[in-house]
Amino acid sequence: MRPIAADTLLISDLHLGSEISRAREALALLRDSEFQRLILLGDIFSDLNFGRLKKEHWQFLGHIRKLSNPKRGIEVVWVEGNHDEGLVTVMSHLVGVRVYREYRWSCGGLRHAAVHGHQFDRFAINRVTLSRLATLVYLQMQKLDLQGKGFVRSLDRLNTRWLRLSAKVSQGALTYAQHHGIDRIFCGHTHVAMEAVRDGVAYYNTGCWVHPRPTFVTVGEEGVRIHEYVRTDDRDPGEERGEATSAPVEFADEAGLFADAELPDLRR
Repeated sequence: MRPIAADTLLISDLHLGSEISRAREALALLRDSEFQRLILLGDIFSDLNFGRLKKEHWQFLGHIRKLSNPKRGIEVVWVEGNHDEGLVTVMSHLVGVRVYREYRWSCGGLRHAAVHGHQFDRFAINRVTLSRLATLVYLQMQKLDLQGKGFVRSLDRLNTRWLRLSAKVSQGALTYAQHHGIDRIFCGHTHVAMEAVRDGVAYYNTGCWVHPRPTFVTVGEEGVRIHEYVRTDDRDPGEERGEATSAPVEFADEAGLFADAELPDLRR
């Protein structure tokens, strides 16, 4: 893959500790790229059990710590996701970065916001215990799926479609951005990279790093771009191609628009 140069690079849903995490590829991306700001947009961990972390997972975290060294002049931001919620103190000490519920910055005269996106997923909010139980079951299923992890990856995509996460998160994020004067809003959580525009506000989803074709987002002078990460040297020809990196979203009434009183306070 050609080297990436951008003002801001965003990745999400790496799920360190998971059997299907592509931490090795994510580390290669960071090493081959140049950026002034790195935003880890939530669910970098799969759960709070550090005993699941493999060598490549610790190598990724070690590189984040190096990037966060003030001498490098790179701003490293960690936005809390639903899977790594509660790691604020740990992350601050482990890799030397500050953790936010929502992060805002300006670029090219436009106002940007990064939030993981689970705040717009009512199932994740209202059924926290059930969601955590499902995560534990899913992690165990990954150990049993020995044929390239194709079954669990298909199950992940099926879950996204069944819950209509892409539509729910995009609509909730766009409504939130409009109420707060944000021009561009970035989320993860759904595991499907996409972009959408409504009333002049742009929404981008970074996708994930657990599918065969990981995706990420860059922001720079040329605008916002969704990238698919492919390395020809370690590509597995037996793996299926992932979801499209950019796809239109169908806005339906049942997708869950937030009324004024229901808009979550993400900066608290």
